[in-house]
Amino acid sequence: MQKNYHIVLRNDIQEIPRLSILMETVAEEAGLDPGLAMSLNLALEEAVTNVVLYAYPEGAEGFVEIDILLEAHYMEFTVIDSGVAFDPTAKPDPDLTLGVEERPIGGLGIFLVKQIMDQVLYERKNDRNYLRMIKKIQ
Repeated sequence: MQKNYHIVLRNDIQEIPRLSILMETVAEEAGLDPGLAMSLNLALEEAVTNVVLYAYPEGAEGFVEIDILLEAHYMEFTVIDSGVAFDPTAKPDPDLTLGVEERPIGGLGIFLVKQIMDQVLYERKNDRNYLRMIKKIQ
């Protein structure tokens, strides 16, 4: 059982609900537990929101492509953009023992993604960012 899904969003935060609608469809077709479906949607939204907010210079039009591969035992999400090169996997995990005031801003989103997914991989090729997130589902 292999199924592919694809969506292209503008780098506009108003586009994020379209992603949630797609994820609902994918989760239903995959027969995912509602808790797992919600976690996967959260991780994907976090990754895509970071691209929308930070990949392109302010006011510049850009796009983010999302490919979802559904296999019998895993799902693979690939977030692709042509924004500035940025490897979120290279960022160290935040020190959660520090108080909120002491902790540097940023890094919690990718930390959340890494906690939810089984694998998070980054690659830059042909002037595009590829963030692959893999989750075992059975």
